[in-house]
Amino acid sequence: MSLSTSSATDDPQSPPRPPRVTARAVWAGVALILIALVAGVLLGRVGAPASASPGETSAEAGFARDMQTHHNQAVEMAILIRDRTDDDEIRLLALDIMTAQSQQAGQMFAWLNTWGLPQTGSEPEMAWMTRPALDGESQGGGHSSMEMDGSMPGFATAQQLQQLRDAEGVEAERLWLELMIAHHQGGIEMAEAVLARSEDPLVTPLATSAATLQQKEIDYMTELLEARS
Repeated sequence: MSLSTSSATDDPQSPPRPPRVTARAVWAGVALILIALVAGVLLGRVGAPASASPGETSAEAGFARDMQTHHNQAVEMAILIRDRTDDDEIRLLALDIMTAQSQQAGQMFAWLNTWGLPQTGSEPEMAWMTRPALDGESQGGGHSSMEMDGSMPGFATAQQLQQLRDAEGVEAERLWLELMIAHHQGGIEMAEAVLARSEDPLVTPLATSAATLQQKEIDYMTELLEARS
């Protein structure tokens, strides 16, 4: 006598079930983020030069604050997609984004502490991007999406994040890729904006590295999105 049983979930016509997320997997992800964040803080403190510190309303300080916010949302979206797909490529990319951006956020947090500046500025978000660039150009690179409405480039709205929370499987993958491509494009805008406004030996290497890495990830995500169209 066979001991096997059948259920609706064994039917090949049934829609795939979302991946089961265990408490161990959740804590493992949180631990990785914390490790990357702490590593970034330590790296930011060790790498801080002894030269004059940027001021409260400087491009460097504004970038450090606003890019932390930008990176933190990328980490949030990466966590969301890892809970909503079992695709190995998507999950690995999300993990890479979580760790890289957590570490960079930690570095920028440490910069502000080293400079003796508060983590929250006295000016509105993105005000630093409206100031003249080092070459004297008033707009410094043509960051039109921010200049028109003052919003943070590529930042997902609360409604978009809720749509991602409600999605599963391939639908979630497509939405996440679309949001993250736009998010990375905004991050590149911000990195290029600070490079146009700063020669700080601490800030410019991170901004250059962030722009380069995010462009590579955009190219990869575009391929992943096309495969799901």
